[in-house]
Amino acid sequence: MSVFAFYLFALSTIAGGLFTVISRNPVHSVLWLILAFLSSAGLFVLLGAEFVAMLLVIVYVGAVAVLFLFVVMMLDVDFAELKAEMARYVPLALLIGVVILMQFALAFGAWESNAAAEGLRAQVTPVDRHNTEALGLILYDQYFLLFQLAGLILLVAMIGAIVLTLRHRSDVKRQNVLAQMYRDPAKAMELKDVKPGQGL
Repeated sequence: MSVFAFYLFALSTIAGGLFTVISRNPVHSVLWLILAFLSSAGLFVLLGAEFVAMLLVIVYVGAVAVLFLFVVMMLDVDFAELKAEMARYVPLALLIGVVILMQFALAFGAWESNAAAEGLRAQVTPVDRHNTEALGLILYDQYFLLFQLAGLILLVAMIGAIVLTLRHRSDVKRQNVLAQMYRDPAKAMELKDVKPGQGL
């Protein structure tokens, strides 16, 4: 049963990735991408890494792929024009694809199976610990400094993106909260004594 599930998830992952690239409709591409993510999560479950599988489902399917789907559906993008622009890069893309396929052929030609690999795959984590606990010990004990530095790099990247995209334009009205709070009602309103039959 596990072998059948492996081949099922592997084929659906490959099919999802392939149809993500070749689909003409961008909404369908995002849906195929979600299938590829879910199938990859199934492969992680078969490997015994349930925590990584749930992270893949929650983060990538629940956040990233859904965000892609909303952006694609809400933005009115002329995809025909984009495809016409991309058509001139097809020869370069084919060349890169051939190089990657040659590298795969070289890698599989020199592939040798290790006798201890099956046992290592069967026991990913130590016997007395759950895989989530073992992953936490590795991240927050052995590689704690590198983990914190990775978070710091992401923080700097986020601040840099905000600084680069934040522009104060003079022709755009902005809300001044302090000016609204400190507004004097006596100066903000002016009472007019309108006589009967007389306009303003």
